Amino acid sequence: MSDHKIFLRLAEETDAWVMSAIHIAAIKALPTTFYTRKQLLAWRNYRDKPNSKNILQNMQAETFWVAVENNRLAGFASFMVDELIALYVHPHYQCQGVGRALVTHFCQEATNQGINQVITTASLYAEGFYSRLGFTAVKRAPHQLRTGIVVPVTKMNKILTLA
Repeated sequence: MSDHKIFLRLAEETDAWVMSAIHIAAIKALPTTFYTRKQLLAWRNYRDKPNSKNILQNMQAETFWVAVENNRLAGFASFMVDELIALYVHPHYQCQGVGRALVTHFCQEATNQGINQVITTASLYAEGFYSRLGFTAVKRAPHQLRTGIVVPVTKMNKILTLA
């Protein structure tokens, strides 16, 4: 990690545009190893420029946390109760512990609520990342993106230790 400390905080509506930019940048940085260009384009909602509309809508139901380094958003995660719904880290901050910090926070929040198991739907790129954090692959499944395109994903879960 860099010399600057990363800290987490609840996302604010004013963060939505930057979160959209992170979402786009993270997907644009992916190679066409597991998904086609068409699938990757659909995954970022056919956008090259940020648009906060979808994130603002999702903020009505999901809890969003952002990772901040040196007053800049490095990544974000969203979840609902026991399900990690989204995790995106800007390519500049990947492999620096940002994603790990966000997932660890999500698991801690679930533990604090007495939840003993969490789930996520991982892209094929992220399966190894989640496995290293203690998640277990349950099954491969088709997942329909908001745009209607279907992509293969891995349903994963993690058993939590309640204090």
